[in-house]
Amino acid sequence: MAVKKKKKIKAQIKLQIPAGSANPAPPVGPALGQHGVNIMQFCKAFNDLTKNREGLILPVVINVYEDRSFDFVIKSPPASILLKRAANLAKASSTPGKEFIGEVSCKQVEEIAKQKLQDLNTRDLAQAVKVIEGTARSMGIKVKD
Repeated sequence: MAVKKKKKIKAQIKLQIPAGSANPAPPVGPALGQHGVNIMQFCKAFNDLTKNREGLILPVVINVYEDRSFDFVIKSPPASILLKRAANLAKASSTPGKEFIGEVSCKQVEEIAKQKLQDLNTRDLAQAVKVIEGTARSMGIKVKD
């Protein structure tokens, strides 16, 4: 029975890339190129996995190993992007707290919290809802009951 050696991680790269449209242009190309990773191989793999989530910006964590191989984990989209989509907004308020530019329902906030739960620092849905409500408030989006 052979013992499988664990690869040593050379670098960990964190990027935010639009779903289905990774290409060798900045920020992807320079970030991966400096570590000797095959950029086109990453772009094809990322685009294949995210082609059904067009329009979202997805955080990705790329582990680069000593032998220049890599693997990556795709996280859920940032809460701010999900809130802007739910409220049909192009951008957040320039003066949050004073000017409210949109509204989302409690049900929409709960759906976003369920989607983000795996990436938040809580496992309790009620706490996750509070985190998303706080993000909405800091963007100038009102949460209606």
